[in-house]
Amino acid sequence: MPMTPPPDRLDSREGLASFVRDLSHGYRESEGSWENADLGDFLEALAAWIDDADGWYRNAGCDLPPHGDWAFFARALSAATVYE
Repeated sequence: MPMTPPPDRLDSREGLASFVRDLSHGYRESEGSWENADLGDFLEALAAWIDDADGWYRNAGCDLPPHGDWAFFARALSAATVYE
């Protein structure tokens, strides 16, 4: 199932929320086909990707956004541990 909007087209908080919902829906429908299907493995893979993001961007022919709102993303992940 294609995600809407695609990650490279996100330009708003609402778009990010929609993307995460689509990701969640895709996970539920995947029946365990994700490489990192449990939360611990997913979070470890997320941390590893963030550490190597400059390599991913370089390989994609793009620059890592120098002024990304890293604190917003960290707050969102942290809040999701208790938010209902």
